[in-house]
Amino acid sequence: MGRRLSLRATFGALLLACGLPFAHASSDPHTIVFGVAPGPYGDMVKQAIAPSLKEKGYKVVVREFSDYVQPNMALANGSIDANLFQHSLYFDKFTADKGLKLTKLITVPTAGMGFYSRKIKSLDELKKGDIVTLSNDPTNLARGLRFLQSLDLITIKANIDPTKASERDIASNPKGLVFKPLEAAQLPRTLDGVTASLVNGNFAIAAGLKLSSALKQEHLDENLKNIVAVRTEDADKPFAKDIVEVVKSPAYRAVIDDPNNVYAAFQKPDWMQDADKK
Repeated sequence: MGRRLSLRATFGALLLACGLPFAHASSDPHTIVFGVAPGPYGDMVKQAIAPSLKEKGYKVVVREFSDYVQPNMALANGSIDANLFQHSLYFDKFTADKGLKLTKLITVPTAGMGFYSRKIKSLDELKKGDIVTLSNDPTNLARGLRFLQSLDLITIKANIDPTKASERDIASNPKGLVFKPLEAAQLPRTLDGVTASLVNGNFAIAAGLKLSSALKQEHLDENLKNIVAVRTEDADKPFAKDIVEVVKSPAYRAVIDDPNNVYAAFQKPDWMQDADKK
C-alpha cells in the first residue's frame, strides 16, 4: 500500500509540474473515475454510460486529459479507474511499449478519421506542394498513411508492415503532396493554413467539425474502434462487469442510436452489428 501511495504521489507531482489537473481515483469502490481525451467520448461516458451506472449505485467522475499518453499512464498508476479514448491498435502498442498491465473491457461505437479541407471541395483539386497534416503518433500516423493509400493519394512500400508505416515508407506520391505530422489534438487548428488534414473523429467533433463535412471518411477496421480499458487486476471486479453490462444495455443503445446525438454517425463494433442481425 505504501508503494502504491508513493507512486500516486509521484504521478500527481508530475501532473502538477506539467500544469495538468491531478485526476485521482477514489478508494470508494462505488466511485468510478473515467479518463477521456477531448471530444465525444467523455460525453458518451456522461450521457450513455454514467446514468445507468448511477442507477446501480455508482458515482461517476470524468477526467479529461489533453493527449493520448496520460490517460493510460494515469490508469496504470491508479489515478483513474477506467478510460475511454483509444482504439485497440493504439492500446496494444502503447501498453506493450510501456509494459503496462491494462485490459480491454469492451469496444464502443467510434467516429472514424476524416479528410477535411477548407480550401478544396474535391480530392481532384489537390496539386503539387499542397500541405496535408496528419497525426504524428506512430499508430495514428500509420493509420493516416493507410487512409491516404485507400484514397489513391500515395502508395506504401510493399515490404513495409502498413500498421507501422511512417512518412519515410511512402513509395509513391503522384500529386506531390507535402505531409506534415503534428500532435493529433492540434490538427483541426491547421485547417485555415493548410490544404487538408486527416483528423481523428473525436478531435474533429471537439473542434466543431461535422463528420459529414469530411471530403472522405475512412472505413474502420475493428482494431480501430475505441475501447473501455481498466487495469488488468480490476478486470473481473464488480465495477468492470457493470461497465460492460451498461454498454450492452438497451439504455446505452438508445442514446447511441438517437438521431439527435452525434453518435448516430459512429461506426458500430462487431458485437453490436451481430446483435442487429439477430
